[in-house]
Amino acid sequence: MANIVIAGGAAAGLALALALGGRGHRVRVLERSEPPPDGPLVKSAELWERPSVPQAGHDHILNALGVRTLRSCAPAVLDAALAEGARLADLTAAAPPGPVEQGDEELVTLLVRRPVLDLVLHRAVESLPGVTLSHRTTVAGVLTAPSGPTRLRVTGVVTDGGEPIPADLVVDASGRRCASRSWLAAAGLPAAGDLTGPSRLHAFGRFYRLRDPDGPPPGPLNRGNAAGGIWDHYSAVLHPADNEVFAVTFGALPGDRAMAALRTPAAFTAACRLSPYLADWVDERAAEPLGPVRAIAMPPNILRGAGPGRQRPVAGLLRAGDAACVTDPMYGRGLSLALAHAFRLADLIEEHPAVDEWLGLAAAELADRVLRPWYELGVHDSWSRGERWRAAAGAPPLPGPGRPVPPVPPVPGPVRVAAHTAAATDRAVWRGTTRIGTGLATPAEVFADPEFLARVRAAGTDGSVPSGPRPPTYAQLRRAIAAHAHAPDREEG
Repeated sequence: MANIVIAGGAAAGLALALALGGRGHRVRVLERSEPPPDGPLVKSAELWERPSVPQAGHDHILNALGVRTLRSCAPAVLDAALAEGARLADLTAAAPPGPVEQGDEELVTLLVRRPVLDLVLHRAVESLPGVTLSHRTTVAGVLTAPSGPTRLRVTGVVTDGGEPIPADLVVDASGRRCASRSWLAAAGLPAAGDLTGPSRLHAFGRFYRLRDPDGPPPGPLNRGNAAGGIWDHYSAVLHPADNEVFAVTFGALPGDRAMAALRTPAAFTAACRLSPYLADWVDERAAEPLGPVRAIAMPPNILRGAGPGRQRPVAGLLRAGDAACVTDPMYGRGLSLALAHAFRLADLIEEHPAVDEWLGLAAAELADRVLRPWYELGVHDSWSRGERWRAAAGAPPLPGPGRPVPPVPPVPGPVRVAAHTAAATDRAVWRGTTRIGTGLATPAEVFADPEFLARVRAAGTDGSVPSGPRPPTYAQLRRAIAAHAHAPDREEG
């Protein structure tokens, strides 16, 4: 069995440690943050300070891909999350009428806060005899040794405390910062560039708890597992979570000073009251806020090591989770992709016990197959959304000669628009678009189905948006936010 070091103890690193430790490998997880406090799981999760995982304090969803991954690879983790108050949301509740088909049972999401799910994973990993969790420990660099006449391989790590830790395999699960880039550079090892595409997104989020846990929901979930929408000039989406908690998150363009005032609780509440489907949820009689509004600048879409100058992989080093791929957080794919990639990576490690260059090549092929389609979709959707929002805000076009070339859409725009319109009335089309939205199938897979395309054409849609509540105009939203930007906060939870 291999001796493996995982640098990073967030979701991807923990999932990989769980998979490898469960197969008898010796695993040591090195994590920069403090260990979680002892005590009841939900309370401990709420008190867990994790500055190295800044996104943990924001809204997350585990989409159908993530649920399927846990069901097949770690059912005890899913059961433990449900026992701690997480819930499964049936997306077919929002489907148009039509016959139920095989596969519809997969169309569920897990309603849970990120710290709760991470702590469930953490405790599952702690229980494995062959796994060691070392908190307050940062990897400062890698150990290397010759691998053939002209190449080096990674043979372990050195911690910030100077401790050398030999290993058959090192996995970078350090998150978006992808610490292995600096490790390799310091060791004189070549590294390929990354593919990147901006997300152009700034988010403002707040958590609430329902006052009446036994009462009906304050309002409908028009998106199946969520309420609200991604509009032509901003987004406002509510996700229920565990234990009567829910989160509301607004998305806006970076640098939009008018929208930046959403960090003020009164302005945030005013925007909720104007946004379709959200007002009843944030009524003070229905829910209490659990803390301040938190702002975060969202990272770009990134596919590591797939850019210009692609190199042969360095033997002995792999990447997992956000260290391998980052996708636009607005679309809620990151956590599920991290889990799916981690468990698939564990399968590869099992298939390549020699931990040689072939393992690196297999990992690169896995990234192309599992991660690249979602990276490419994220780049296109981020671009399209940003262009719409810039136009609505009256922003000038991006600068001329240096303006980025629009990414090629995975599916022609008119066909995709027609499918999303047809999905409002045709259950088969809804099923296909929902499988894309939840990570179960790529756009290429769904739109390659002749029967799916025939149903889209048969729907005879003209690309119009289905009727429903409309959001405020950009000007109306700006005025409401500005009117409350300096109001004292009387609603702090």
